[in-house]
Amino acid sequence: MTETSSHSEPAVPTGEGGLARLRIDLSYDGTDFSGWAKQPGRRTVQGVLEDALRKQPPGASFAGSVVVAGRTDAGVHAAGQVVHADVTRFAGETRGRGLPVAPDGLPDLDRVRHRLNRILPADVRVLRVSRAPEGFDARFSAAKRHYRYQVSDAPWGVSPLRRRDTVGWPRALDVDAMNEAAVQLLGLHDFAAFCKKREGATTIRELLELSWERVGDYELHLSVSADAFCHSMVRSLVGALLWVGDGRRPVAWPAELLKGKERSSVVAPAHGLTLVKVDYPPDDQLAERAEKTRDLRDWADVDRAARD
Repeated sequence: MTETSSHSEPAVPTGEGGLARLRIDLSYDGTDFSGWAKQPGRRTVQGVLEDALRKQPPGASFAGSVVVAGRTDAGVHAAGQVVHADVTRFAGETRGRGLPVAPDGLPDLDRVRHRLNRILPADVRVLRVSRAPEGFDARFSAAKRHYRYQVSDAPWGVSPLRRRDTVGWPRALDVDAMNEAAVQLLGLHDFAAFCKKREGATTIRELLELSWERVGDYELHLSVSADAFCHSMVRSLVGALLWVGDGRRPVAWPAELLKGKERSSVVAPAHGLTLVKVDYPPDDQLAERAEKTRDLRDWADVDRAARD
């Protein structure tokens, strides 16, 4: 994609050598990254992925920025992150250089995945590279995003083998109390109390799942899903629920925070959080979903609809 192209709009081929949109599924250990988004002088997932894309053979040219389903903070991991990248299709004079080329002007995408993984560091793996269907936008076409948060309340702390993706909690946790508090947060709300405010960004979200389960004697997993999340929303929700679980706050406290809309100061550590997967609608609904998502929701309209 050229620097002046729109990363939010479908790539439109312009004859031989035109643009094609690729979907890239990847996984990463966020421990040694300063988050997803590129930052000057910092190691980021976006930065290393784009560097690897630019090192592909001539003709499969990538010159823009990838678009991600959900930006992750420093230390947050991903098992099923999704991005799209617009590349220049092979023109006739470049066919056959380095990779076999299909009639549509794209190289063998399994080979592209293999080459990317040879270039990328060990803490990032490309799981799949595929031709994106028409209307696909990794960010705006997404219907649901699913996260998992992992905590251990073992009296000796976190197992050394799980220290990079599991948070140690120094107090015993009551799963039933946390789930009782969590169910009160489900649905469409203004989650301003659980989000870092960003200029022009909505804090209205539909929380679809928020449930804890104990795995073994001392490990707990939180499953959380929503149409989208605002900045630090999941970690703020986790922090509030953990304070309920260890008895420092009553079950009703997170719901009271939600209603008050004052920013909660309790934010759980980043390294316990993993983006598990991103759901997309059927191919024939991708463009419609992207258009709908771009329209910022206004809380006054939501409130009026709820009262009706």
